[in-house]
Amino acid sequence: MPLSSLHVLSVAVNLPGPVATRALQEAGAQVTTILPPGGDPMNSYSPTLFDALHEGQELLTLDLRSDAGRARAHELLARADVLITSSRPQALVRMGMDFRTTSALNPRLCQVDIVGFPGADADRPGHDLTYQADQGLVDRQLPRTLVSDMAGGQQAAFEALSGVMLVEATGRPVHRRVALSEAAAFMALPLTHGLTGPGQLLGGGDPCYDVYDTSDGSVALAALEPHFRERVEKVTGTTEREGLRGHFRAHPTAYWVEWAAEHDIPLSACQR
Repeated sequence: MPLSSLHVLSVAVNLPGPVATRALQEAGAQVTTILPPGGDPMNSYSPTLFDALHEGQELLTLDLRSDAGRARAHELLARADVLITSSRPQALVRMGMDFRTTSALNPRLCQVDIVGFPGADADRPGHDLTYQADQGLVDRQLPRTLVSDMAGGQQAAFEALSGVMLVEATGRPVHRRVALSEAAAFMALPLTHGLTGPGQLLGGGDPCYDVYDTSDGSVALAALEPHFRERVEKVTGTTEREGLRGHFRAHPTAYWVEWAAEHDIPLSACQR
């Protein structure tokens, strides 16, 4: 495995930090995760997701508010290549996990701090829902997934790897911050550039890229390219929205999934 010699220490709970460590672990890194005495809140929200993100890791419970807990964490830190955190900067100072402290203990450390907002706003509170809302990704309904957290976690893994390379090149510790609000802004680029908003090309403006009711459910049609569009028109006789609505309502979802496979058309059943 390419990262088999990399040691990662994490004091990150909830979602973005564990997403980052899981990505590094899947590339071969060895991961030790320090949990607070009360455990990771994600373990109560979704035990199955917690297990999926932490399987194969060494899990330790330490109270970083205590002298003994901090001392043990600092022992682990001295042997780590990467530290992943997800607490606000003021909390990291109290935990003894701020970069000023950690880099003095380990001068070849790459530390990646996952925060809500960049710069001077790093202590400002937020969550995935608010980051998405700021970018226009929430419209009166809760999102179906945690875009900011997942994208931020992947970004943190990238920053860890690039930081390790920089440590190797310079011999100096590296500090990176990943702001989840910026991850949301990145994921919102198709919207902000006029691609996925209401009535725009991928926001309902193209009848061949839309969701249609069937007789027992719904399907997602994504015949965006000309050759797919031509195939839809050839087998249905139309690419007009009302015409397609009538066709899809005439049969159950399973019929249309089989039909799409037969005619090599990108279509999937919508999962409820």
